[in-house]
Amino acid sequence: MRAVLGGLTVRGRCLLAAGFAAALCSIVLNERDLLRIAIALVALPALAALLASRARVGLAADRQLLPSRVPVGEVTEVRLAVRSTGRLPTGGLLLEDGAPYAMGGRPRFLVDHLPRRGNAVVSYPLQPMLRGIHQVGPLIAKVTDPFGLAEYDRELGGHSRLVVVPQVVELSALPGGAGLGSGDAGAIRLRTGQGEDDAVVRQYRHGDDLRKVHWRSTARQDELMVRVEERPWRGGTTVLLDRRSAAHRGTGAASSLEWAVSFTASVCLHLHRYGQQVRLSVEDGRVLAGGAGDGGHSDSVVLDALAALQPSPGRDLVLGRDPGIGQEVIAVLGAATAASAAELGRFRPRGTTNLAVLIDVARWTATGEDNTPDPEEAARVLRAMGWHVTIARPNSPMRRVWEALCRAGSARDPELDRT
Repeated sequence: MRAVLGGLTVRGRCLLAAGFAAALCSIVLNERDLLRIAIALVALPALAALLASRARVGLAADRQLLPSRVPVGEVTEVRLAVRSTGRLPTGGLLLEDGAPYAMGGRPRFLVDHLPRRGNAVVSYPLQPMLRGIHQVGPLIAKVTDPFGLAEYDRELGGHSRLVVVPQVVELSALPGGAGLGSGDAGAIRLRTGQGEDDAVVRQYRHGDDLRKVHWRSTARQDELMVRVEERPWRGGTTVLLDRRSAAHRGTGAASSLEWAVSFTASVCLHLHRYGQQVRLSVEDGRVLAGGAGDGGHSDSVVLDALAALQPSPGRDLVLGRDPGIGQEVIAVLGAATAASAAELGRFRPRGTTNLAVLIDVARWTATGEDNTPDPEEAARVLRAMGWHVTIARPNSPMRRVWEALCRAGSARDPELDRT
């Protein structure tokens, strides 16, 4: 009884207190009519509390996220199905779902009447603006009686996992000198194999080198066909992401780290479209996707790994070994000193193609001024070591940054265009 009466609201407690006071007065004044009123005043909140507590026990709920995996900025629908499993109907049911405040707070719904063995379905949209693995829930149901005399809370539905993957920008073309199946440099490297056919034919895609058109297959298939080499697919490409918190500026979705994550995702998926095996790693050498047997060639594996990515507390770029393990490297770097650039390049074997995007993170600060190193210094060091480099700034669209990097890979002189 104590647990039942513990759910009384202020109104219910006041009514209960008034009933006891009326009962005491009826005894003192010997008024039977007042005693009847007192009994009614005491019985009403007690009965309301009993019914509300029983209705709370007979509740269950399910939650669905449609879909449960969305890109940043896209909308997912949360559908809640509440059902009554008890013998009593439920009225005055207030539902409050535990959506993260970053997605708009905790939505509330009022179900006026839930019949016995009946159900009610409510839904609301969520539009996450920041990537990550988010937990939606729990669902809290507040059961009240029609008079508002008693209120009980019950946790329903548990938690649901919402995966918010980084936004992907569609890119075009490939670096001509990167050995990725286009351009002269790549073709020369791929023809070094002995005793095996190093080329296949596929349909033409936007950005392919027209010098690779296979005219015999084009005439036979009646559509434009190009030659691509299999060897780069076997060797693969390492995309290196610098996630050091000290190397990035800005907060939330507008930070330079989020720009780097989105650009990395776009590059990985773009290389997948061209049949490349991509190995995604971070600055400390840890492999996020593309390791042996983890299905790193899958877009979903890469996106899920980047969705769960957290900044690293490390301050300096210390590798200790070749970050590409012999593969070609596309590095997406935050603030990098000349020493960090030299550290990145000194482990790379000669003859491999290396490309880097240096993010001018000082432009991501509110004032535009910071004590971050000038990216031009790191760019000069990398170019002197044979790297192809471009610099990204907040007003540089990702497509333009990638196109500049493609031009850099095609250029004979590493002193390339900058975005």
